[in-house]
Amino acid sequence: MLKNFEFMRPLKLLITLSLILIGCSSQVNDWPVTLVDTDFAIPTLDLSGIVEIQTVVDKEEGQYLGHPTTALLDDGQTVLAVYPKGHGKGPIVYKKSTDQGASWSDRLPTPTTWSTSLEVPTLFRFTKRNGTHRMLLFSGLYPIRMAVSDDDGERWTQLEAIGEFGGIVAMASLIQKKNGDLVAFFHDDGRFLRTDGRAGTFVVYRTVSIDDGLTWSAPEVVVQDETMDLCEPGAVWSPDKKELALLLRENSRTTLSQAIFSTDESSSWSAPSALPIELTGDRHTAKYLDDGRLIVVFRDMAPESPTMGDWVAWIGDYSDIRNGSPGSYRIRIMDNTNSWDSTYPGVEILPNGDVLTTTYGHWEEGQEPFIVSVRLDIDMLDRWFNKLK
Repeated sequence: MLKNFEFMRPLKLLITLSLILIGCSSQVNDWPVTLVDTDFAIPTLDLSGIVEIQTVVDKEEGQYLGHPTTALLDDGQTVLAVYPKGHGKGPIVYKKSTDQGASWSDRLPTPTTWSTSLEVPTLFRFTKRNGTHRMLLFSGLYPIRMAVSDDDGERWTQLEAIGEFGGIVAMASLIQKKNGDLVAFFHDDGRFLRTDGRAGTFVVYRTVSIDDGLTWSAPEVVVQDETMDLCEPGAVWSPDKKELALLLRENSRTTLSQAIFSTDESSSWSAPSALPIELTGDRHTAKYLDDGRLIVVFRDMAPESPTMGDWVAWIGDYSDIRNGSPGSYRIRIMDNTNSWDSTYPGVEILPNGDVLTTTYGHWEEGQEPFIVSVRLDIDMLDRWFNKLK
């Protein structure tokens, strides 16, 4: 239970109120922002009732749509999204927005093998050694497969195996080293790493590419702990890029989410340490805001949290992650009507500093999950937060 965690702060936030922002740049000038009554050490702003910032990306009657990832192109306007028709397993759907997520295209054509995807598709865009861009799409379980695009998603290759190994949520995150090498992270519980696997301890792995993502090394163990089920590693650099952190889901639900740290670009790692309870959840996706703070978007799974299972975000500094501090404030982006099934998010920082985050959830009672984008005006959120202070 939440109250039994020794690191919980005893002070309970008892305020529940609505705030009106005057002079908002949006078409809607009067938006009520409710505070969620929680035991956290920092406030949780509730934006779930503000439909004006929500855009339906895709919805299909009777069809589960889940687990999106996104990529923002250099024009600052075009956003690509991929997600499965199903809970992880299912044909990959591909869509595009040319107006920063305000509207979305019809479903775009995809290579035939994308219909055979067995796991959550993940999308990454990076700069190759020659200065041009490449996009990679991964699909997990055995074997991990990958598709490639060298024209910002206009044309894609078929899904092809990257090696004789598999994994779950491949790839959960990807980083680029100073020398241009790519490192991708995933996890497995023993069932899919090899063809004859059996369920066992959760292990987080890394695999390395030295040729701009075309081939990948055999997986190497990053972390495993017999007392926890560590998985879904979300990577974030320190501001000076001298340290790399992985934010980890703890799937046994016996303790808080964990973090590990590397000072050699992922070759070696610290032992796991607990993240603050304010960051406890699943599928952490972190991006830096224009002012150097972090936004981390994830599924809230903190024990006894009133927003458990919801699409939430956390605002704070890298030092808060490093030191286990609670951060500045949390946001309930949308209220998931299911107790846990939501929020594998895409997170993009738009040219004006706004955050576009996109994910799935049970947004309507009794309906299958569907995909929604929400645009967050961070300056506006800060003003609401400062009114509370």
